[in-house]
Amino acid sequence: MMSRTRMRRLAGLGARFLIVGGLSTLIEVGVFNLLYLAFGWDVVWAKVAASLVALVNAYFGNRDWTFRDRGRHTRSLEAMLFLGVNAVCTGLGALLVAAGVWMAENWLVMSPGPILVNVINLASIVVVVLVRFLLYHLIVFRGERDAAPVTPGPASAA
Repeated sequence: MMSRTRMRRLAGLGARFLIVGGLSTLIEVGVFNLLYLAFGWDVVWAKVAASLVALVNAYFGNRDWTFRDRGRHTRSLEAMLFLGVNAVCTGLGALLVAAGVWMAENWLVMSPGPILVNVINLASIVVVVLVRFLLYHLIVFRGERDAAPVTPGPASAA
């Protein structure tokens, strides 16, 4: 069983993670609508560009705030791990949505409408957020930061 201190620390970490994710989602939606509606970009390219902008915010927000007390890989390894985790999580989300739509079509014997598709999408987001948090916590931003090395002071005269 986890101690109260550890649970409190993990809850704080989770709250910061959700705040960064919420802000990244708002950025993605805003940039998407700006590119798609204001500038007339193709919907797919607007989605890709908006996702990349939000991903930059998520990386720095999680690195410098959520997991600020964690150990560090080299910057390039950390960025590669971050991108890899996000690629896996994006694929997982797409797989969950496809599976949910398939189940609705085959078990309910009907084509799911927009409301059911959005419910499936929201369920996939919940699962992916939990997986992403665990992967960030265990792989990307893992370990406690090393304590600063202690340098000996001047030797006292004996």
